[in-house]
Amino acid sequence: MRPSPTSTVLGAQSGTTAPVDASFGQANTGLTDRGSDFDPNGHNRTALQAQAVLFDFDNSDVRAGEREKLKAAKDYLEKNPSHRLLLEGHCDWRGTAEYNLGLGDRRANAVRKYLQSIGVPAARLETLSKGSLDAAKNGDEAAMARDRRVDLVVVNPAATTGGAAAKSL
Repeated sequence: MRPSPTSTVLGAQSGTTAPVDASFGQANTGLTDRGSDFDPNGHNRTALQAQAVLFDFDNSDVRAGEREKLKAAKDYLEKNPSHRLLLEGHCDWRGTAEYNLGLGDRRANAVRKYLQSIGVPAARLETLSKGSLDAAKNGDEAAMARDRRVDLVVVNPAATTGGAAAKSL
């Protein structure tokens, strides 16, 4: 038998209160605080922005001078055990869209391979190629040098909708 609509109550009833989470000072709704640096998808593009790995023209080898950045990323992951990294491969504007997608993928996977070689578990790393999608069209040499990179995007699985994050391509 169905209950009468007048006998059902949504929310706290009079005389009762919802549990309070002291860290937020408000009713505990069961929602996870993403932190101010995480977007609605649970991505933080600023935490490791300075650690973007730069590449030479038409190359996907991680240069020796860029490896310290990846060691800093490993340290970040060790301090934040619930977070993962999305490795976004980018290219400058030269080349076809198809070629640049492949090159961005090779760059992201080269960074992934290096991070794994220094002890970062594969399960905490994801790759994505953006190719030349975000590149400055007809940019000068300095702009093109900045476009040849892998961005390290922090992913907080607890902050994503349904706990799902971007998947490797």
